[in-house]
Amino acid sequence: MPDVTKEQVLETLSKVRGPDLESDIVSLGMVSDVFISDGKVYFSVSVPAERARELEPMRAAAEKIVKAIPGVRGVLATLTADRKAGAAPTPPRPQPAAAAGQGGQAPRSGSAHPHSPSGATPPKPARQGVPGVGAIIAVASGKGGVGKSTTAVNLALGLLANGLRVGLLDADIYGPSVPRLLQISGRPEQIDGKYIKPMQNYGLKTMSMGFLVDEETAMIWRGPMVQSALLQMLREVAWGDLDVLVIDLPPGTGDVQLTMAQQVPLAGAVIVSTPQDLALIDARKAVNMFRKVEIPILGIVENMSYFLAPDTGNRYNIFGHGGARAEAERIDVPFLGEVPLTMEIRERSDAGTPVVASVPEGPSAAIYRDIAAAVWAQVSGRPQRKAPAIRFE
Repeated sequence: MPDVTKEQVLETLSKVRGPDLESDIVSLGMVSDVFISDGKVYFSVSVPAERARELEPMRAAAEKIVKAIPGVRGVLATLTADRKAGAAPTPPRPQPAAAAGQGGQAPRSGSAHPHSPSGATPPKPARQGVPGVGAIIAVASGKGGVGKSTTAVNLALGLLANGLRVGLLDADIYGPSVPRLLQISGRPEQIDGKYIKPMQNYGLKTMSMGFLVDEETAMIWRGPMVQSALLQMLREVAWGDLDVLVIDLPPGTGDVQLTMAQQVPLAGAVIVSTPQDLALIDARKAVNMFRKVEIPILGIVENMSYFLAPDTGNRYNIFGHGGARAEAERIDVPFLGEVPLTMEIRERSDAGTPVVASVPEGPSAAIYRDIAAAVWAQVSGRPQRKAPAIRFE
């Protein structure tokens, strides 16, 4: 069977009517970022942000019609408020008669929002939770290379070992590493053509873009499409009933981190850093970003805190030592613990057998379980914004 092409996808999408049945979504310049990999098609549809919920059926129709193309193995269509340069604007929505002012006249341009005082800023939209999920915890770092994903995986497994129901979302679209860290391969199944069944190993439910595309595929996506895909992976996965969902965020403080912080009811964030000053400078940026969007900082983990020589047992402070603890004290956030740089953690992470699962009685696993206990003690002590539970069988 011949490979699906971008031209085929666009020709098919030209049969989908635009908002208010004006023309079609391709002619209106609403389709962007068509990406095809291994028979799976990914694309975004640009719509006005205020009409996203109303135009969800249009997105579903676009996804359904592309899924019917011979050779297509799966489709991920997302709505985004971004519009590529030069694209035709989406037709304005006709104003209903009920929106007119007294006497049938439309409100004057620049008049205040009808439900807010004059000049007042409209209220921020509520952060939408995930059905069945109790607390959502972000694991973040100011820069890459500090062992954030390894920490996120072992933290999730530590929470699981402590008796909680746990899921893990790999939110690093451009460099997903959770599939390798958990030794999971294959493609996730769909439930009723709508929800995705999470992959699982070591009793941990997991979702990652790495399950949907080949490991060596370059994800050349613009920010808005990445954000939309992440929210879809978060809310259209059948997580079931979880006490906690751990989100492994990409490194840095960009659009993805800000979107997740603003739109997801995070119970708090765990910041991962190494001891040296350069890493701590970036860790401060991550802390400040979460504070600006009023997300509690659950604490800082000092990863690669020291090196234990496997032959002699001697300890070496390769990257310095204690910098993260001192920084946590300085900015008044909890210090969660020190994780050493050991051959065991590195080798087992590379092999997809993380220490908490493969050597549960070892000293490294005990460190992660203690960190998990400290994190959960803070989360469980706060009122959680829990969405209505929906059980998936």
